Amino acid sequence: MHAARHSSNAHAANRGAMPYPALFKRLKRRKPLRLRCERCGRTCVEEKPAPRSAGIEIITSQAHNKVAAVAAAIEDARPLSMRINAWEWRWPLNTYRERDANKLSRAMLDRLAEAERMTLDQNREDLAHRDEVRARYAELEADCDACISLSAPAAAPLGAVSTGDPNCTVHASLLGIPAISLPMLQDDGLPLGLQIAGFVNGDAQTFAIAAAIKPLL
Repeated sequence: MHAARHSSNAHAANRGAMPYPALFKRLKRRKPLRLRCERCGRTCVEEKPAPRSAGIEIITSQAHNKVAAVAAAIEDARPLSMRINAWEWRWPLNTYRERDANKLSRAMLDRLAEAERMTLDQNREDLAHRDEVRARYAELEADCDACISLSAPAAAPLGAVSTGDPNCTVHASLLGIPAISLPMLQDDGLPLGLQIAGFVNGDAQTFAIAAAIKPLL
């Protein structure tokens, strides 16, 4: 770890700038002053008194235009992300299929079929749309310290068939932002995560905010 860090720092010095600025900061707990709360199929934590009593303001889409705009922009995050992902998997998957299609799952074969129906222009449109969504989300950084939501709409499902509904987390992948799940809530006696999402290159700050929020719940 020390060698890797020294190498990266030396490389950055040669270029005159630190790469991945959030990666090389010492973590300090930082209480956020303002949080954006996002609903994911049910009430998040805006009704819990602890964050407010600690002097943290929580803003929602009902009262803040920028939050409402971001909520609308990420509404189709899952299908958009899935299309981009399918296109990027097109070439490895078609190679695997040529080697032995029987070793690919039905889900992977379906994803490959979807990708082969897409055109380059469609992929370019999806990437442009993603850039627009990322730009809209980045505007929130001037108004709040982090964004909070549930990590899932409900507790984990029974059995091993599915890991649950990804709709509450897929936007973090689409936006390219750090997101931390704190297992501080409960649903039907099972743990349910509170998701703390930050901003691009804000990994250290997101961890610091999560550390400050954890004792409040």
